Amino acid sequence: MPPLLDISDLHTEFRTGAGIVRAVDGVSYTVDAGETVAVVGESGSGKSVTALSVLRLIPDPPGRITAGTVTFAGRDLLTLPEPEMRKIRGGEIGMVFQEPMTSLNPVLTVGRQITETVEQHRGLSRAEAAKRAEALLMQVGIAEPARRLKQYPHQLSGGMRQRVMIAIALACDPKLIIADEPTTALDVTIQAQILELMKALTRDLGIALIIITHNLGVVARYANRVNVMYAGRIVESGPAAEIYHDPRHPYTVALLRSVPRLDRPRQARLDPVEGQPPDLTRLDAGCAFRPRCRLADEGCAVARPPLVPVGNAGHSAACFKAAA
Repeated sequence: MPPLLDISDLHTEFRTGAGIVRAVDGVSYTVDAGETVAVVGESGSGKSVTALSVLRLIPDPPGRITAGTVTFAGRDLLTLPEPEMRKIRGGEIGMVFQEPMTSLNPVLTVGRQITETVEQHRGLSRAEAAKRAEALLMQVGIAEPARRLKQYPHQLSGGMRQRVMIAIALACDPKLIIADEPTTALDVTIQAQILELMKALTRDLGIALIIITHNLGVVARYANRVNVMYAGRIVESGPAAEIYHDPRHPYTVALLRSVPRLDRPRQARLDPVEGQPPDLTRLDAGCAFRPRCRLADEGCAVARPPLVPVGNAGHSAACFKAAA
């Protein structure tokens, strides 16, 4: 079976006063039907821009997709006419945006924001859409759904707003959901509830899921496969358990060390990633992670290492030292 989503050699750039920012620089990965894939990295690594490129939501100007293909269910999304693309957004691909308070319309009720999605994509009547909206709120664990449908986003807690976003993403029975930092600004208990909810829903409904996050601690439990991004490129990819227990790229190792753990001594519970992300307008020919890497040598300044197989099947890393 071909993958549900196949991103191949995707390039997206932004024109700025300082120069061209290559936010996505040759990204390739696949998502199978029903699979959960995590995309991990610091802010500015290209995770969200890759997702927006898949949905063709890059604002032009200043951004544009310059190369690559994005094949979804056998169709290249980058060549589809805009009317066809609008049917896919929200219909076949659902999106859970990073901050529900800014993603939800503050002057529309929660119910109207759900019903307009199913009315547009499924052609339901207003009454049928209202029934569907109430059922969706129940499905995502919101009590008293009939009352909540009449409320506005500011009347809900952060966790409830995120559940509403998930309900909107599920409204038209999509084949794929992209969740961009779905637990941002939520406390730890609510984060776990939201992630458990998304994992259960996608598993029970057979929906593929892409989780975009900066926290590698999240992916070990919820993802099947992981793609680690840095400076617009994937630097490590593989099964979640494999990457968690045998990381091969120094950046992945640093991300894992930066996750606080109770089994470490108190003074060593936090090990931050040293240095700063690179300026994407001034990347040289060498490895982009070189200035922050403890293993870097002169050879790392000559060329960017390609993504090559390491370790067990399905595991690859873009590092000259990865096989060591």
